[in-house]
Amino acid sequence: MAGYSGSKDDYLKRLRRVEGQIRGISRMVEEDTYCIDILTQVSAATKALQAVSLGLLEDHVGHCVVDAARESDEAAAAKVQEASAAIARLVRS
Repeated sequence: MAGYSGSKDDYLKRLRRVEGQIRGISRMVEEDTYCIDILTQVSAATKALQAVSLGLLEDHVGHCVVDAARESDEAAAAKVQEASAAIARLVRS
């Protein structure tokens, strides 16, 4: 079972909202909207995706990493490394 199962509906709702934001941004570009207005919307969509990412990361640590720690030190170390790599990817993006 995924660590985010309890929040799945919330994540899907947020992602649908982001999807709508992205469609709106595409429409803005098609309509030659002022650059700064488009950038403002890109920033909002980016922040919304970051919020989803942070929530998923928190769920991963709270569920998957904790479960692995209960299993063994090796499993815990592998999950911590996996989470660290995910954090590094998020920070770079």
